[in-house]
Amino acid sequence: MATHGILLHVSSLPNNYGVGSFGQCAYEFIDFLKKSNQKVWQLLPLGPTSYGDSPYQTLSSFAGNPYFIDLEFLSHDGLLSQKELKDQKVIDTKRVNYEELYLNRFEVLKLAFSRFDRKHLPYLKFIEEEANWIHDYALFMSIKNTMNGASWQEWPREYKFRDKGTLRKFTKEHRDEIEFWYFTQYKFASQWKQLHQYAKKNHIKIMGDVPIYVAHDSVDIWMNPTQYELDENLNPTLVAGVPPDAFSSDGQRWGNPLYRYDVMEKDHYTWWKRRILHALELFDIIRIDHFRGFEAYYAIPSHEVTAKNGTWMKGPGSSLWKEILKENKNAHIIAENLGFLTPGVERLLKDCNFPGMKVLQFTLLSDKLEDNMKTFNKNQVVYPGTHDNPPLKSWIGTLKRTQKEILFLKLGVNNTEDAITRIIRLVLGLKTHMVIVSLQDYLHLGETARLNTPGTTHGNWTWRVPKRSLTDNLANTIANLGETLKS
Repeated sequence: MATHGILLHVSSLPNNYGVGSFGQCAYEFIDFLKKSNQKVWQLLPLGPTSYGDSPYQTLSSFAGNPYFIDLEFLSHDGLLSQKELKDQKVIDTKRVNYEELYLNRFEVLKLAFSRFDRKHLPYLKFIEEEANWIHDYALFMSIKNTMNGASWQEWPREYKFRDKGTLRKFTKEHRDEIEFWYFTQYKFASQWKQLHQYAKKNHIKIMGDVPIYVAHDSVDIWMNPTQYELDENLNPTLVAGVPPDAFSSDGQRWGNPLYRYDVMEKDHYTWWKRRILHALELFDIIRIDHFRGFEAYYAIPSHEVTAKNGTWMKGPGSSLWKEILKENKNAHIIAENLGFLTPGVERLLKDCNFPGMKVLQFTLLSDKLEDNMKTFNKNQVVYPGTHDNPPLKSWIGTLKRTQKEILFLKLGVNNTEDAITRIIRLVLGLKTHMVIVSLQDYLHLGETARLNTPGTTHGNWTWRVPKRSLTDNLANTIANLGETLKS
């Protein structure tokens, strides 16, 4: 039988403070996973989000999202009073209000920082251990704050091009602000470490996600502009995306600047090796997003407003992954190999020996041999749907009448609710590497529980688990379903 797990992002956890965190709600979810006889908790990227709130467009590839720092734990540490904690409670706990978080959360974190002992030895040790990224991140965020959150491309030239004298002067004059960002990362890391240890104690492995690209407005690009396809003014010349397909006539223009792999290769892909090592220190398993982009990637001229006029360009292929795996031989890595695949992508996947992915929403109505569940194998991770898909209930509702009839016939059911249960039973019974089911599907939720709609920029990433949904009854149902299939 496959290893079973549940997909749920931290932001979706239930609590009274506007967004999920590393607090009691996360510990209770691990307890729920254990009761459900699950072995894996899959998360989305944990980096600090920016405009659009996407965890796949973060301000740093190494920093953690300060929103996930638990306020109650800060209160336990003596950094916030009970009244200050009460003031942070929100009325609407059904959706994440990112605008409200952005306007209010950093103020309360700064209040906690004002009471923090900056000579605390574990804190000083953390800064020393993370020196290869944390100083740049704290400086970047401090400058950004003084620029009213503006993207670094809009900063005055001396900041945009990182004039050494200007940055030295800024650092000297904004020491408190810089230390605040150290503090957020220390608290993020220490709370995460305790949570991760609790998961290990309960035999739950945590799978994290590594986006293939980084956001233009990120410290990664600001510090290393020569490693990206930028012009002399540091504006992108080529950006990432995917071409038009059956789901989108315009394709998807993600807008991330593309890597200069020729430059990266000269220093043996040092940035990539650091990035993967950092992810492996955070998580037990990592999923590499858009893996096919390492074999060949879609390049769109930056002036194009859609993805229609891009071209495919050769990626670094096995040369990059050989360098990475040289130092991480036993890493548990899964490749998101969805989309337009070629024999070259399949060869790269085989060379790396990474499990790939199958998504039943893409395969259940397909007549292709490779989409038949009987052909699924031990080197695949199977999902009914991912964070980019609608919940099963919503997906079935969008099918044409003939498609729905075919699906129900295949499943041996006559209604949507039974179809959801049957699909989950089918996927849990597969003898593959791993099976991951989103919590929305276990709860039989519909379109309002969708986390992300690719190609859109508003209304995503806001769904939260309804309070009191993670019941013992649901946990027992999930556990019994898995046990029944084993017998």
